[in-house]
Amino acid sequence: MAAVTATARATPADPVAPPPRIAGHGTSEAEWRAAGWLDALPRWNIRTLLGDARRLVVVAPHPDDEVLGAGGLIAAAAALGLPVWILALTDGEACYPDAPSLPPAMLARMRRAELDVALNRLGVQSGGVEHFRLPDGMLRHEGAALVGRIHRLLQPHDLIATTWARDGHPDHEAAAAAVAEATTCTGCRRLEFPVWGWHWSHADGRDMPRERMGRLDLDRGLLARKLWAMRAFRSQTGRGIDVDAPILPDRVLARFRRSFEVFVR
Repeated sequence: MAAVTATARATPADPVAPPPRIAGHGTSEAEWRAAGWLDALPRWNIRTLLGDARRLVVVAPHPDDEVLGAGGLIAAAAALGLPVWILALTDGEACYPDAPSLPPAMLARMRRAELDVALNRLGVQSGGVEHFRLPDGMLRHEGAALVGRIHRLLQPHDLIATTWARDGHPDHEAAAAAVAEATTCTGCRRLEFPVWGWHWSHADGRDMPRERMGRLDLDRGLLARKLWAMRAFRSQTGRGIDVDAPILPDRVLARFRRSFEVFVR
């Protein structure tokens, strides 16, 4: 996750309208729990999701997106012995632009270290991350270069997961667009997961592609691993750093402490 300033979406159905405004407290987890439709989503077990994949590749715009949106999937794949590889597109160094005590170079180092700890807690082997080190907040300007870089790293039997194509954050949507293009001629299967989408979308699901969504239920062990991994992101939760408003306060973390994860196919 990272800080963002965006304009409001004209209509949920308009694919070319600008992304929605990510502001305020957003839709609360209590509202999501009360909505009901998440409970009615198809249950996709881990073997159904993985299918014949020989590797799980997760493309993350910022360190923590992969754990928040797909930490359970990552832990489940690793537990089954499937190789897991994380493509970290940025280091998330622009998350606190108004904090002079946290310059971008320092934040980049912190967030890379946090990601290493988090992935270790999910069971991902050492060396299971590729840092692209692209500018945080600027992925939409990478265009064909980003597509090509991702494409060259993929193999035909990869399952590739990334942020939702309409997630509302420019970096998240740019990552999804690049992955979609990179996978068109590789034979890879693709999944997407909401991150900021849980913030701005209406709890009744009108903004989400419900007909293409399903859920992966996490047993106690998988959920415990995910929660443990989430705690590694100290910079984002404001622990041990001097910021007035951390990116991941409890009201945001509540959306990712669920006993299930939601994916779009």
